[in-house]
Amino acid sequence: MAQDYSFKYFTVQFPADHPYVAHVEINRADKMNAFLEAMWLEMGQLFARLSDDSNVRAVVFSGAGDKAFTAGLDVKAASEGSALAKDGIDGTDPARKAAHFRRHVAEFQDCITSIEKCEKPVIVAMHGYSFGLAIDISTTADVRLCSRDVKFAVKEVDIGIAADIGTLTRLPKVVGNYGWVKEVALSARVFGAEEALRVGFVNAVYENKQETVAAALKMAGLIASKSPVAVQGTKEILNWSRDHPVQDGLRYTGVWNAAAIQTQDVTKALLSGIQKRTPTFEKL
Repeated sequence: MAQDYSFKYFTVQFPADHPYVAHVEINRADKMNAFLEAMWLEMGQLFARLSDDSNVRAVVFSGAGDKAFTAGLDVKAASEGSALAKDGIDGTDPARKAAHFRRHVAEFQDCITSIEKCEKPVIVAMHGYSFGLAIDISTTADVRLCSRDVKFAVKEVDIGIAADIGTLTRLPKVVGNYGWVKEVALSARVFGAEEALRVGFVNAVYENKQETVAAALKMAGLIASKSPVAVQGTKEILNWSRDHPVQDGLRYTGVWNAAAIQTQDVTKALLSGIQKRTPTFEKL
């Protein structure tokens, strides 16, 4: 790969048997993949790079180790050394303190949103503890898979805050059930794989982490075999239409496809169907 994917807190691999697929893994297993401030900044940079990389057409996102996808925010580290610590802003008036925190939260939100903004479809494969930030991250992904041992929780009320990085905005749109979202968000109770599947939070459940990651890679491989013009356009239009009225979505689709439908990929796809062969598509 031409791009440099050397990161401290994430590993990036390109499986030989899945062309154009990037496998990103959170690499802090000794701390249950809990996030430091430096990690979410790095994650934003990583997904921006994946978005621009023409050698990548789909992404799988998982966590290292057997215990957790991520246990969420490293609260101890955040309270001692990050912008969430109060010591550096004591002495300022409430308005200035609020402005400081607002900018910090917006930066955090942008890093998480980098997964949603990534032009390439992102499949998240979760296992073990998947608390707090895991929900924020996974709701920005396009497809969510999990292992049977997963433990989910919208955990923020247990540390004295309302979730502010995306869960309260995105999770209701993912599952389409405000009553259920309010229950888990207000109580911070743990729920498992079968409940997550029942409410539509995850697409499928697998026996263990290995099977979950394997299924994610297989799905990513299938997506990566399609026209990148079509796949990236589909993700863009689906995300845009989710947040706009139907008529606006139809108009946006028409404007988008007025350009995109002129691609040679359409001819290649149609001919391959007639000729019963697998098409190949140029990089985008």
